[in-house]
Amino acid sequence: MSEVKYFPDWQEQVTFVPDGPKPNFVEDNDKIRVIMAGLEAGQKIPQHPESMAVYHFLAGNGWMTVNGERFAVSAGSTIYMPAGSVRGMEAETKMAFLAVRVAPQE
Repeated sequence: MSEVKYFPDWQEQVTFVPDGPKPNFVEDNDKIRVIMAGLEAGQKIPQHPESMAVYHFLAGNGWMTVNGERFAVSAGSTIYMPAGSVRGMEAETKMAFLAVRVAPQE
């Protein structure tokens, strides 16, 4: 069983670096991966296929592309993506997010 993790201020968990996202792994095991990460304005995460995931945006503005559909995202936006979805992200402003990825079921 995992230990309880409490973050009273998510901003302390997000690092912004000039060469792209540097995720903080809140949980990372064979069933689930939970990260908090940030992108500087103009940074991107290239489109790639992935397992089922939920992204919740904590701050900033940008775009998330899922299976060719582009969604405007900002603080408070949440996107659920089923397994196999091709996704990518682009920050218009400094942007932070929480992502939960669930491993495929065997």
